[in-house]
Amino acid sequence: MNLLEKEELARTKAEELENASPEDIIRYAIETFPNITFACSFGAEDVVLVDMLQKISPSTDIFYLDTDFHFKETYETRDKMKEKYNLDFVRVAPKITPEEQAAQHGEQLWKSDPNACCNIRKVEPLTRILSQYDAWITGIRRDQAPTRANSKKVEYDAKFGLMKFNPIAHWTTEDVWDYIRANNVVYNPLHDQNYPSIGCEYCTRQVMPGEDPRAGRWSGNDKTECGLHK
Repeated sequence: MNLLEKEELARTKAEELENASPEDIIRYAIETFPNITFACSFGAEDVVLVDMLQKISPSTDIFYLDTDFHFKETYETRDKMKEKYNLDFVRVAPKITPEEQAAQHGEQLWKSDPNACCNIRKVEPLTRILSQYDAWITGIRRDQAPTRANSKKVEYDAKFGLMKFNPIAHWTTEDVWDYIRANNVVYNPLHDQNYPSIGCEYCTRQVMPGEDPRAGRWSGNDKTECGLHK
Protein backbone atom coordinates (compact mmCIF):
# COMPACT_ATOMS: atom_id res chain seq x y z
CA MET A 1 0.00 0.00 0.00
CA ASN A 2 1.56 3.29 -1.10
CA LEU A 3 1.29 6.65 0.64
CA LEU A 4 -1.69 7.91 -1.37
CA GLU A 5 -3.57 4.68 -0.74
CA LYS A 6 -2.90 4.90 2.99
CA GLU A 7 -4.08 8.51 3.13
CA GLU A 8 -7.24 7.65 1.21
CA LEU A 9 -7.90 4.63 3.42
CA ALA A 10 -7.52 6.80 6.51
CA ARG A 11 -10.00 9.38 5.19
CA THR A 12 -12.54 6.74 4.20
CA LYS A 13 -12.29 4.69 7.36
CA ALA A 14 -12.34 7.75 9.61
CA GLU A 15 -15.81 8.50 8.25
CA GLU A 16 -17.00 4.90 8.29
CA LEU A 17 -15.80 4.20 11.83
CA GLU A 18 -16.66 7.51 13.47
CA ASN A 19 -19.62 5.95 15.27
CA ALA A 20 -18.07 2.52 15.79
CA SER A 21 -17.26 1.25 19.27
CA PRO A 22 -13.63 1.37 20.44
CA GLU A 23 -13.58 -2.43 20.40
CA ASP A 24 -14.71 -2.54 16.77
CA ILE A 25 -12.08 0.00 15.78
CA ILE A 26 -9.40 -2.06 17.53
CA ARG A 27 -10.59 -5.22 15.77
CA TYR A 28 -10.53 -3.48 12.38
CA ALA A 29 -7.07 -2.07 13.04
CA ILE A 30 -5.59 -5.43 14.04
CA GLU A 31 -7.24 -7.35 11.20
CA THR A 32 -6.14 -4.81 8.59
CA PHE A 33 -2.67 -4.13 10.01
CA PRO A 34 -1.49 -7.22 11.90
CA ASN A 35 1.92 -5.56 12.39
CA ILE A 36 0.49 -3.06 14.85
CA THR A 37 1.43 -1.83 18.31
CA PHE A 38 -0.11 0.14 21.15
CA ALA A 39 1.70 2.99 22.89
CA CYS A 40 0.94 2.88 26.62
CA SER A 41 1.71 5.68 29.07
CA PHE A 42 -0.19 4.00 31.92
CA GLY A 43 -2.58 6.94 32.14
CA ALA A 44 -6.34 6.43 32.52
CA GLU A 45 -7.05 6.24 28.79
CA ASP A 46 -4.24 3.81 28.15
CA VAL A 47 -5.07 1.35 30.92
CA VAL A 48 -8.56 1.18 29.39
CA LEU A 49 -7.07 0.28 26.02
CA VAL A 50 -4.76 -2.31 27.57
CA ASP A 51 -7.82 -3.98 29.07
CA MET A 52 -9.64 -3.92 25.73
CA LEU A 53 -6.62 -5.31 23.89
CA GLN A 54 -6.24 -8.16 26.35
CA LYS A 55 -9.83 -9.16 25.60
CA ILE A 56 -9.54 -8.76 21.83
CA SER A 57 -5.94 -9.56 20.89
CA PRO A 58 -3.66 -10.35 23.84
CA SER A 59 -0.72 -11.05 21.54
CA THR A 60 -0.60 -7.49 20.17
CA ASP A 61 2.57 -5.68 21.19
CA ILE A 62 2.25 -2.99 23.85
CA PHE A 63 5.20 -0.70 24.47
CA TYR A 64 5.97 2.16 26.79
CA LEU A 65 8.55 4.93 26.62
CA ASP A 66 10.71 4.67 29.72
CA THR A 67 12.08 8.18 30.06
CA ASP A 68 13.78 7.25 33.37
CA PHE A 69 11.85 10.17 34.85
CA HIS A 70 8.44 8.62 35.53
CA PHE A 71 6.72 8.78 38.91
CA LYS A 72 7.20 5.69 41.05
CA GLU A 73 3.40 5.29 40.92
CA THR A 74 3.62 4.95 37.14
CA TYR A 75 6.13 2.13 37.39
CA GLU A 76 4.01 0.49 40.09
CA THR A 77 0.97 0.70 37.80
CA ARG A 78 2.98 -0.98 35.05
CA ASP A 79 3.95 -3.79 37.40
CA LYS A 80 0.39 -4.32 38.61
CA MET A 81 -0.90 -4.51 35.04
CA LYS A 82 1.88 -6.88 34.08
CA GLU A 83 0.83 -9.19 36.90
CA LYS A 84 -2.91 -8.90 36.26
CA TYR A 85 -2.75 -9.65 32.54
CA ASN A 86 0.39 -11.78 32.51
CA LEU A 87 1.92 -9.66 29.79
CA ASP A 88 5.31 -8.19 29.05
CA PHE A 89 5.36 -4.55 28.07
CA VAL A 90 8.03 -3.65 25.55
CA ARG A 91 10.34 -1.13 27.21
CA VAL A 92 11.67 1.55 24.89
CA ALA A 93 14.49 3.63 26.38
CA PRO A 94 16.38 6.74 25.27
CA LYS A 95 19.80 6.26 23.72
CA ILE A 96 21.47 8.13 26.58
CA THR A 97 21.10 7.84 30.34
CA PRO A 98 20.03 10.76 32.55
CA GLU A 99 23.66 11.10 33.62
CA GLU A 100 24.88 11.25 30.03
CA GLN A 101 22.16 13.76 29.21
CA ALA A 102 23.28 15.98 32.08
CA ALA A 103 26.90 15.77 30.97
CA GLN A 104 26.05 16.61 27.36
CA HIS A 105 23.28 19.18 27.83
CA GLY A 106 23.57 20.42 31.39
CA GLU A 107 21.64 19.61 34.54
CA GLN A 108 17.84 19.75 34.46
CA LEU A 109 17.44 20.01 30.70
CA TRP A 110 13.70 19.70 31.26
CA LYS A 111 13.84 23.19 32.76
CA SER A 112 16.25 24.90 30.39
CA ASP A 113 14.94 23.31 27.19
CA PRO A 114 11.93 21.01 27.73
CA ASN A 115 11.49 20.42 24.01
CA ALA A 116 15.04 19.08 23.74
CA CYS A 117 14.46 16.85 26.75
CA CYS A 118 11.27 15.45 25.22
CA ASN A 119 13.03 14.88 21.90
CA ILE A 120 15.79 12.88 23.56
CA ARG A 121 13.68 10.89 25.98
CA LYS A 122 10.40 10.51 24.06
CA VAL A 123 10.34 11.49 20.38
CA GLU A 124 13.53 9.73 19.25
CA PRO A 125 12.68 6.49 21.09
CA LEU A 126 9.13 6.61 19.70
CA THR A 127 10.41 7.18 16.16
CA ARG A 128 12.71 4.21 16.59
CA ILE A 129 10.06 1.78 17.83
CA LEU A 130 7.36 2.86 15.39
CA SER A 131 9.71 2.26 12.44
CA GLN A 132 9.17 -1.46 13.12
CA TYR A 133 5.39 -1.32 12.64
CA ASP A 134 2.74 -0.51 10.02
CA ALA A 135 0.25 1.05 12.43
CA TRP A 136 -0.19 2.15 16.02
CA ILE A 137 -3.00 2.63 18.52
CA THR A 138 -3.16 5.55 20.95
CA GLY A 139 -5.34 6.78 23.80
CA ILE A 140 -5.83 10.28 22.39
CA ARG A 141 -9.16 11.95 23.19
CA ARG A 142 -10.49 15.08 21.54
CA ASP A 143 -11.38 16.85 24.75
CA GLN A 144 -7.92 16.42 26.28
CA ALA A 145 -6.52 19.56 24.67
CA PRO A 146 -7.24 22.01 21.82
CA THR A 147 -4.37 20.43 19.87
CA ARG A 148 -6.30 17.13 19.87
CA ALA A 149 -9.79 18.47 19.19
CA ASN A 150 -9.79 17.41 15.53
CA SER A 151 -8.30 13.95 16.01
CA LYS A 152 -9.89 11.29 13.82
CA LYS A 153 -10.56 7.70 14.79
CA VAL A 154 -8.34 6.69 11.86
CA GLU A 155 -5.49 8.84 10.57
CA TYR A 156 -2.38 8.58 8.48
CA ASP A 157 0.43 9.69 10.75
CA ALA A 158 2.71 11.58 8.39
CA LYS A 159 5.19 12.40 11.15
CA PHE A 160 6.04 8.75 11.76
CA GLY A 161 4.92 7.29 8.43
CA LEU A 162 2.26 4.81 9.50
CA MET A 163 -1.46 4.40 10.19
CA LYS A 164 -2.76 5.67 13.50
CA PHE A 165 -5.89 4.56 15.35
CA ASN A 166 -7.50 6.56 18.16
CA PRO A 167 -10.35 4.26 19.29
CA ILE A 168 -11.60 6.42 22.17
CA ALA A 169 -11.13 9.82 20.51
CA HIS A 170 -14.80 10.70 21.13
CA TRP A 171 -14.87 9.61 24.77
CA THR A 172 -15.21 12.03 27.68
CA THR A 173 -13.35 11.78 30.96
CA GLU A 174 -16.52 10.29 32.44
CA ASP A 175 -16.57 7.59 29.76
CA VAL A 176 -13.01 6.62 30.66
CA TRP A 177 -13.72 6.34 34.36
CA ASP A 178 -17.02 4.54 33.79
CA TYR A 179 -15.08 1.85 31.91
CA ILE A 180 -12.36 1.65 34.57
CA ARG A 181 -14.92 1.18 37.34
CA ALA A 182 -17.13 -1.24 35.39
CA ASN A 183 -14.19 -3.45 34.43
CA ASN A 184 -12.13 -3.10 37.61
CA VAL A 185 -9.15 -1.82 35.64
CA VAL A 186 -5.87 -1.07 37.42
CA TYR A 187 -5.07 2.64 37.24
CA ASN A 188 -2.41 5.07 38.41
CA PRO A 189 -3.24 6.24 41.97
CA LEU A 190 -1.97 9.72 41.11
CA HIS A 191 -5.28 10.22 39.29
CA ASP A 192 -6.91 10.29 42.72
CA GLN A 193 -4.53 13.08 43.78
CA ASN A 194 -5.43 15.74 41.19
CA TYR A 195 -3.18 14.44 38.43
CA PRO A 196 -5.56 14.00 35.46
CA SER A 197 -2.65 13.92 32.99
CA ILE A 198 0.56 12.20 34.07
CA GLY A 199 3.91 12.61 32.37
CA CYS A 200 7.43 12.73 33.73
CA GLU A 201 7.83 13.58 37.39
CA TYR A 202 9.83 16.74 36.77
CA CYS A 203 7.33 18.21 34.33
CA THR A 204 3.99 17.27 35.92
CA ARG A 205 2.22 18.94 38.82
CA GLN A 206 -1.17 18.64 40.45
CA VAL A 207 -4.08 20.42 38.75
CA MET A 208 -6.09 22.77 40.88
CA PRO A 209 -9.91 23.09 40.75
CA GLY A 210 -11.01 25.07 37.71
CA GLU A 211 -7.78 24.56 35.79
CA ASP A 212 -7.53 22.85 32.42
CA PRO A 213 -6.89 19.10 32.87
CA ARG A 214 -3.51 19.42 31.13
CA ALA A 215 -2.46 22.53 33.07
CA GLY A 216 -0.20 20.34 35.15
CA ARG A 217 1.98 19.41 32.18
CA TRP A 218 5.01 21.67 31.60
CA SER A 219 3.49 24.26 33.91
CA GLY A 220 4.99 27.71 33.36
CA ASN A 221 5.86 26.96 29.73
CA ASP A 222 3.82 27.53 26.57
CA LYS A 223 4.54 23.88 25.78
CA THR A 224 1.40 21.71 25.59
CA GLU A 225 2.58 18.56 23.78
CA CYS A 226 5.70 16.44 24.06
CA GLY A 227 5.92 15.99 20.30
CA LEU A 228 4.52 12.47 20.08
CA HIS A 229 1.22 13.50 18.54
CA LYS A 230 1.64 17.05 17.26
